[in-house]
Amino acid sequence: MYNGLIHAHSGLRWIALILILFAIFNAAKSQTSGKYLKKDKMINLFAMIFLHIQLLIGLGLYFINEKSKISYADGWMKDAMFRFFGLEHLVGMLIAIMIVTFGRKKAEKLVGTRDKHRKIMVSYSIALIFILASIPWPFREALGGGWA
Repeated sequence: MYNGLIHAHSGLRWIALILILFAIFNAAKSQTSGKYLKKDKMINLFAMIFLHIQLLIGLGLYFINEKSKISYADGWMKDAMFRFFGLEHLVGMLIAIMIVTFGRKKAEKLVGTRDKHRKIMVSYSIALIFILASIPWPFREALGGGWA
């Protein structure tokens, strides 16, 4: 089960990243249209939903992983892998998901369509920065990241 969740979490990140990027580019392109269509709302919603799915899978991994149970022993902050997955990855992704969720909610409440698109573009872009900084990329060898 653990390996299945790892592969799902790792594979779905690409879908989540593509949806976030698509939502950002759609919002940037649609600012001048003067319309906030159902299509725009659905793109933003699906990006947010996939981030929440990633959160649930990640939390499942966090609680069933044997390494996380021992990682909070004395000196866990000195180990790059434990610090990354026990603190940096978790906090960075939670912040990103909160920014997307609150940004989308605030955008839906705005009256002007240009303001809605701008709010989505800005909040999703800030969240994307947090996400990209929190992913265990393969060039971060100390974290054991891979392309899987």
